Amino acid sequence: MGSRIAAHFANAGIPALLLDIVLPNQANRNAAALGGLETALKQKPAAFFTPETKSLVTPGNFEDDLAKIKDCDWIIEAVTENLAIKRALIEKVLKHRKPRSIFSTNTSGIPLASIAEGFPTEFRQHFLGTHFFNPPRYLHLLEMIPGPETLPAVRDHVAEFADRRLGKGVVPCKDTPNFIANRIGCFLGGTVQKLTAEMDFTIEEVDALTGQLIGMPKSASFRLLDIVGLDIWAHVTKNLYDLVPGDPWRERFVLPPFFAQMIERGWLGDKTGQGFYKRTGKGDKKEILALDWKTLEYQPSKKARFPSVEGVRNIEDLRLRLRALMALTDRPGTFLWRLFSDLVLYSASMVPEISDRIVEIDRAMRWGYANSLGPFELWDALGVEETVARMRQEERHIPETVEKMLESGAKSFYEAPDYDRRPHHEYFDLQANSYKWLIDRPGITVLKDVKHAHGVVKKNGGASLIDIGDGVLCLEFHSKMNSLGDDQVSLIRAGIEETSKNFEAMIVANQGENFSVGANLMLVLLAAQEEEWEELEAAINRFQQATMAIKYAPKPVVSAPFGMTLGGGCEVAIHSARVQASAETYIGLVEVGVGVIPGAGGTKEMLLRFGNAQKAFELIAYAKVATSAAEARNFGLLRPQDQISMNPERLIDDAKALALSIAPGYVPGVPRTDVEVGGAEDLALLKTGIYLARQANYISDYDTVVGEKLANVLSGGPLTGRQTVSEQYLLDLEREAFLSLCGQRKTQERMQHMLKTGKPLRN
Repeated sequence: MGSRIAAHFANAGIPALLLDIVLPNQANRNAAALGGLETALKQKPAAFFTPETKSLVTPGNFEDDLAKIKDCDWIIEAVTENLAIKRALIEKVLKHRKPRSIFSTNTSGIPLASIAEGFPTEFRQHFLGTHFFNPPRYLHLLEMIPGPETLPAVRDHVAEFADRRLGKGVVPCKDTPNFIANRIGCFLGGTVQKLTAEMDFTIEEVDALTGQLIGMPKSASFRLLDIVGLDIWAHVTKNLYDLVPGDPWRERFVLPPFFAQMIERGWLGDKTGQGFYKRTGKGDKKEILALDWKTLEYQPSKKARFPSVEGVRNIEDLRLRLRALMALTDRPGTFLWRLFSDLVLYSASMVPEISDRIVEIDRAMRWGYANSLGPFELWDALGVEETVARMRQEERHIPETVEKMLESGAKSFYEAPDYDRRPHHEYFDLQANSYKWLIDRPGITVLKDVKHAHGVVKKNGGASLIDIGDGVLCLEFHSKMNSLGDDQVSLIRAGIEETSKNFEAMIVANQGENFSVGANLMLVLLAAQEEEWEELEAAINRFQQATMAIKYAPKPVVSAPFGMTLGGGCEVAIHSARVQASAETYIGLVEVGVGVIPGAGGTKEMLLRFGNAQKAFELIAYAKVATSAAEARNFGLLRPQDQISMNPERLIDDAKALALSIAPGYVPGVPRTDVEVGGAEDLALLKTGIYLARQANYISDYDTVVGEKLANVLSGGPLTGRQTVSEQYLLDLEREAFLSLCGQRKTQERMQHMLKTGKPLRN
């Protein structure tokens, strides 16, 4: 864990010293730290933004290098969960640590008072718990646990630094066993395991029910345990069981017999090659096996199918989908009801033991376990009055605080009443039995709250224009997966026009799962199959002119990409005056995967940006996708003047600030007419590279066809010698290539395959 924390500090541009034990029989005394770094570098998903980031981490060992901590402002201890070992290390640290440097422990179960007891007062004042969730790069949560004597200034400084520099969602916690997220998360996992056995569900069936269907991660339940490691989970749950003798739900922290048997056999999950799932074979013969927990034998994994669930799966609104699932009275419906009802009842019973407010419990589960809804948000979605009535019919015990809440007339845990046309939220304080104002977090804008408070400037089915204050207009995409079509294109033009009249700048931003997966592929395929070439050409032209309008808008346009920013989504971003990218932005021009080339100016723009046809060709033809914003900068998809936000919650406000910073002196450019292209010479060189790649079997025959179309555009078409052309000339070549490829059967096959499977086809 220490190496992963160090990697994330390095991701934030902060040099880190990584110390570990001296391993016996190793020539290099830093072998343990070096091994941790190599593991972090090779991890999938990766711990570092880029391989080069590793250079910011200096490896060492406790015996030779402990004195180096004298230069460190923050010392994080992440050794094994053993009180004696932790205290012994602190004794050594005290000899070298500079006064007022912060010392935090990454413990998840040992009381902080026990760790710090007897150490100097100055140390205890600068001591606290900082529980990073693994992997630190990807999980937003940082649980912060002040010690008995931690200075408020230290607590506030760590919270601010973790938020702004490390990009963390900081949740203050009480010093209780497993704090908040793992207390609730272990209960949730234990309940899943209990229901699996009691209701005789298979591993695959449970994972089908407890993943994205209900707003939880794709890894669901048992796949998640394989990722975490069964031994780690067993340690955390046993530790919790031992430390909460008075918890009436304590038996949920006892592992089922099949779980213990798997650990005895060394089936610990991904780290040992098998757990609840096992991968076998190679190449085309790869197969995923799933464990039969009753026999401990593996068998080919079977896709779970529940007719009733399939009937509601396509309900896009998660809250409506959850209500529909709760209305099911069959086997899967009963499983989910028992799971959810136990979860919300347990969460309510933990107030105020683990948290004085429901807010921290919800944030911890959303940020630490990547749940779409925290327990109380989930209860609101299901309907508090309706579910409590059902629980009473089942003679379940309802926490007294919830009974009093309903008696007071409150019907939900959260409310968003209108207040002076400003976003405003209230949460129900279970101890005070009344609603309390949920104080805004400065620098964090939630677009749906802004829209709720004062509506939108303009909207259609796929996009909205929102006044986010301070003279900035926001263009928000809100189609399925934020795919781009005429709705979005028309609002781009409308947004630029509105900004020119009434605003200082515009940002392109949204808060969906991804910025945009690109053009609406289904519409393109249908138009091609119907041979509606004039309509398709007109649509492509509109998209091209929209990206050019972004680039040459009279006032600055800033894009705020995050998550998947592919194809057309990437083209919108790279045409913007500036980009404010989330650190976790996976951006690329991937059109060749569906048998076309970037057609909304992406091909043209990369040629302009690189000034080199070969470099642009390699980026586009191999559909390179950056795995972080830092890597996107290395690829040239982000420029030096573009910015990166570590905290995704701050992305909207960061983009707004960037737009306002460049607005006062902003001078729009004009479309270029002096773009140099290589003509036949560049085309010949690119075709030679395509031929060699095909001979080496790196690409398919049809990749060759697509590649030659791309090469033709990047070289400037049928020109002799180096010449200068206009941006519009290149756009015309792009559009022609895109259309001609859409007419090819193999391109249409690629599009169909992508729509059906979500994966590219190499035909």
